[in-house]
Formats: sequence, structure tokens, C-alpha cells
Amino acid sequence: MKTFDEKYPYIAAWVQDGTVEIGYNDYDDVFLRVTDAGGVVWESNRTYSNLDDAFSEMNAGIEAWCTENGIDLKL
Repeated sequence: MKTFDEKYPYIAAWVQDGTVEIGYNDYDDVFLRVTDAGGVVWESNRTYSNLDDAFSEMNAGIEAWCTENGIDLKL
């Protein structure tokens, strides 16, 4: 069985210097949000049937943002 870091390397690397929020709050209907000092990097726009699907999409979102912005997370 893979570890969390192996299965979701971008999330694991991101939390070293950025923030990952999981769960709903009273202000909006976003379940997952990824931020850094500059603001929101990625946020979910749907509901998920399980956390594995949610984390897979978050991992892909962080990867895409890093690629678009030339960020190397040293995976």
C-alpha cells in the first residue's frame, strides 16, 4: 500500500510551506482549498464521494498550478 506522500506527492510537498484546507465553512461552499502567501492557488468546485477522489483532484490541481507558474516543489 502506498503512503500518502507517494500517492499525493504534490499535496505532501505543498504543506511544507503552503496551506491546505479541508472541509466546509460558514462563508462559501468550497470543500478543498490550497493557498500560499499570495492567496488561493486552487479550490474545488464540486462534491466528492470519497476523500481519495478529493485528494486526487487536489494533487492534480497543485501540479497544474506549479507547472503553469514554473514552481518546482522538489519532488
